[in-house]
Amino acid sequence: MNSRTRLTAAAAVVLVAAATLSACGGAKAGDKPAAAGKSCVDTSGDTVKLGFINSLTGAMAISEKTVSKVLDMAADEINASGGIMGKKIEPIQEDGATDWPTFAEKTEKLLTDDCVAAIFGGWTSSSRKAMKPVVEKNNGLLFYPVQYEGLEASKNIYYTGATTNQQILPAMEFLKSKGVKTLFLAGSDYVFPRTANAIIKLYAKELGIKIVGEEYVPLDKDDWTTQVSKIVEAKPDFVFNTINGSSNVGFIKAYTDAGLKAATTPIISVSIAEEEAPNMGASVEGQYAAWNYFESVKSPANEKFIAAWKAFDGPSDVTSDPMEAAYDSLYLYKAMVEKAGSFDVDKINAASDGVSFDAPEGTVVVDGENHHISKPGLIGQINADNQFDIVWSSDGPIEPDPFLKGYDWFPAATRDALVAAAG
Repeated sequence: MNSRTRLTAAAAVVLVAAATLSACGGAKAGDKPAAAGKSCVDTSGDTVKLGFINSLTGAMAISEKTVSKVLDMAADEINASGGIMGKKIEPIQEDGATDWPTFAEKTEKLLTDDCVAAIFGGWTSSSRKAMKPVVEKNNGLLFYPVQYEGLEASKNIYYTGATTNQQILPAMEFLKSKGVKTLFLAGSDYVFPRTANAIIKLYAKELGIKIVGEEYVPLDKDDWTTQVSKIVEAKPDFVFNTINGSSNVGFIKAYTDAGLKAATTPIISVSIAEEEAPNMGASVEGQYAAWNYFESVKSPANEKFIAAWKAFDGPSDVTSDPMEAAYDSLYLYKAMVEKAGSFDVDKINAASDGVSFDAPEGTVVVDGENHHISKPGLIGQINADNQFDIVWSSDGPIEPDPFLKGYDWFPAATRDALVAAAG
């Protein structure tokens, strides 16, 4: 069974409580893989090689190109300030090409041929899951910068984007506060949307919100006409959008062509940010998004970040959550290495707990047990300038809980089934 089929079947099992799977969701980032390859990293000179892997082509290029660019900007800044432990960063860029086997292949190349000390990148959960066994086998490090479905921890991955309780759950709490009674789920057909929506359905029941429809389209397809017609028929209070990449353009087109609008059938998204908003082919003014950073965040650190980005990539370019999380990841890596006094992966892991960075989104802190970071939860509404007016924020940073162990409505059997389904 492929991951999509397994996830569909297991989610159905979870939601009707027809079976209980054996425990497999309690892994910690400190757990060691079965076998780890010997590192070929050489830091004896005055440089350190770091791998950047992003989709520069394919459906995800619309989102990932700027992540690649902001990693270059962070590397330039760190090099200008003396590097990492006095060593200048030598970036090696690879194109994941929106193809999960390519992500795995390029990760292997970066670790074993290029001998990079760490890798930064990936976007979709499919890309991360393709890279995960490779970095674990070679005892490498991957810094993954994008919000995701949670239910994962690895000693070889640091997750600098949001996990479920830092984005999905705050979005649902916001909808509850808006008096939402009915919700329609629209997502791309792969691991993240299906897992996220299984969690959303459970939390919706807890909140008293009825799910009135659930539709998926493959990530590389843009025709949402049939699925949007079902939204029209269901007449939900809100649409929860877990669509990724350029497929969002097709969704917004079908939504607009069907006569739907923010005033009557608003959307809350978890993958449309400042960069994507003006490129949807139709106005998205009035729609919502759940993130942990917006360009509109007011702080000295964010003002500095925005100014640096506009100087680096052009005055018309905007900042966004995934690129900010990628930017943070390079600085967190620098801080961990310097705290450890070593580029050795095991020593970095031993030193990682409590490492912090005064990020544009606010101060973020590494949890050394699960390798996620604390983050604020934010909801923004798109204005006429395709920027986000912040309409809801969490009461301070949210500690990461990737396995949702702190939530009574999410029992262990449910977690185990979803972890097994996601692979």
